[in-house]
Amino acid sequence: MNVQQQSFARRGFLRGALAAAVLVPLAGSMASCAGGGGGGTTGPTGTVSDTNPFGMADKSTVDAVIFKGGYGIDYVDFAGKGFESAHSGSTAKISPSTDIAQELQPRFVGGNPPDLIDNSGAKAIGFSTILAQLEDLTSVVNAKNLEGKVIKDTLYGGVLAPGTFEGKLAALNYVLTVYAMWYSDALLKDNGWSVPKTWDEMYALGEQAKAKGKYLFVWGKEAATYYQEMAIASAIKEGGHDVRLGLENLKADCWSHPALQSVFTALEKIVKAGHFKPGGSGTQFTAAQAQWSNAQEAVFYPSGSWIENEMKDQTKAGFKMTGAPVPSVTTSSKLPYAALHSAAGEPFVVPSQGKNVPGGKELLRVMLSKDAATNFAKTKLAPTIVKDTVPSDGFGSTALVSQTKLLSDAGDNIYTWNFIDLYGTNKDQLVVWNTFLDGKSDVATLTSDLQKITDKVRNDSSVKKIEVK
Repeated sequence: MNVQQQSFARRGFLRGALAAAVLVPLAGSMASCAGGGGGGTTGPTGTVSDTNPFGMADKSTVDAVIFKGGYGIDYVDFAGKGFESAHSGSTAKISPSTDIAQELQPRFVGGNPPDLIDNSGAKAIGFSTILAQLEDLTSVVNAKNLEGKVIKDTLYGGVLAPGTFEGKLAALNYVLTVYAMWYSDALLKDNGWSVPKTWDEMYALGEQAKAKGKYLFVWGKEAATYYQEMAIASAIKEGGHDVRLGLENLKADCWSHPALQSVFTALEKIVKAGHFKPGGSGTQFTAAQAQWSNAQEAVFYPSGSWIENEMKDQTKAGFKMTGAPVPSVTTSSKLPYAALHSAAGEPFVVPSQGKNVPGGKELLRVMLSKDAATNFAKTKLAPTIVKDTVPSDGFGSTALVSQTKLLSDAGDNIYTWNFIDLYGTNKDQLVVWNTFLDGKSDVATLTSDLQKITDKVRNDSSVKKIEVK
């Protein structure tokens, strides 16, 4: 398998690199990002060396704010202990957040942001609003890790692309995320069901599931846009990259693309048939997920690969969590059924106005050590961007093993998009999708409402638009 990267103004588009990431280390073929990425203009300075490449002062404190979602924050706590061990007398202050934008935008405005941020979650800060205030992290990947190896040589191919904006490595995405339709392999086998490959097959399975008192899907109010992710992934598979480019470039009619319309229509049919468990817009998302993973009231759940770790305490014994590609509309889709949405996620950033910019970079360097990355893979059952940390048995996780298979089957047909994170539209889109999944709007309304959100961004002169070619 080859890494095929098409350079965009904002970032390279990863097509196949993640498949190679799990199977074939290709870090040596990664294109280096532009920019030197030296230390920040603020913060203490100390002696620069291989073990202190950013000149962090002795006995300093690094302030890190980490999104507390499916992966928790203990993996950064683990790295924080490694940081303190490597720098005697220094302290890593790790704080959780479930609303990055609300908690940290005032700190950016006030000129006192944290030294390291995991800018993730439904309420992450849109990168377009803070890009100029972030450090170029090229210096981090050019530094040596705790084992003495240059970090960029230890990473999987292509993983720097999602965090590169206009030639600047502004975010280092730490986790390889596979987006899939998750299910209990045991449940399907017990009922003699097969994973649907088209939306018509999905509807037919919904009728069979209903006969056994089960729904096809559940959703929670904070995660209604998981179904938007599934719809976009399916539409790109059906209609090709024109779908993705229209959305990325905020085109005036992007949500009216025939491929998206066909997926929306298929979802509407499933909603009207009662194959979504009612009440999702009033249900907390982890409670809804437990209805799937523990009570097994629904057959499928679309999510990123964080789902196993997020629900590990609320998953029925013997569940055998497994991922599958989302359905296509037809059997003659432009991309094959195995095509997959996957990307490096959990973007870590170092604000230039942080009190300890060298410390923020140093904690990130520790996170990229083999020890910290292996700890993440083992405890979160998901791979990081650091290679050679996941054994073939996936630490006993069927979900982690299935991620490897999904990426292998997809080959070069791996795609992603960034317009939602770039422009921070998820919050508004949640309202639209909750209404649609409730059965209170139709395809025309869904399309119109999503287009209004896109048009608002496109027509806002204060928002910098990034063209994707």
